Amino acid sequence: MSTAASTDSVGPNWSLPAMRQAQALAWKGVEQIAAAMHPGLRESEAKAIGQAILGELGMGEAWHPMMVRFGANTLRVFSDRGGEDLALGQDDIFFIDIGPVLLGHEADVGASYAVGEDPDMHACAAAARDLWHRVAAIWNHGAIRGTALYARAAEEAAAMGWQLNLDVRGHRVADYPHPSRQAGKLGDLDTLPTAGLWILEIQIRHPTRPFGAFYEDLLG
Repeated sequence: MSTAASTDSVGPNWSLPAMRQAQALAWKGVEQIAAAMHPGLRESEAKAIGQAILGELGMGEAWHPMMVRFGANTLRVFSDRGGEDLALGQDDIFFIDIGPVLLGHEADVGASYAVGEDPDMHACAAAARDLWHRVAAIWNHGAIRGTALYARAAEEAAAMGWQLNLDVRGHRVADYPHPSRQAGKLGDLDTLPTAGLWILEIQIRHPTRPFGAFYEDLLG
């Protein structure tokens, strides 16, 4: 198990204000990419559009590759790079996950969106965001251990009518370059997560239909 010292380690250039500002800048990138998505695009085309947008915003350097997932591929975890190059349907759901290096820090944000008129897909996209905020409120600036936090997240998801994917359990960030991912997963952390160092990831799925939603942001 990781020690508190290793899970809280940062490089010489890390600062909480810079970490927060990097996140805020990254969210502008996600929002612009989401606005450029439209039915008929394939995931590969969406990624190319997204990369161009990030380049125009000065966010071309990344510490993890951009992920854009449509439809049934929203059930796939980040490490699963397989699957069909799906096209976005008229009534569909998608998510965007980016990890740009900004202000010398490892920004990491992701969100889900729905297009068209499918009420379940719109509800799923909104639920991932709402569940994130519920779980962040439970965290309350380090009031609960990482292991217990994700146990509560699963309970909250079920109460909302969704299934939480516990294979997606959050991770460390810091200044760049920094071996933060060696600190393990937030959901495996048996200590209190420090503000500004952990990304809370939420991935849910519809209880009966083949799609899900994703949302992530910085705790603190």
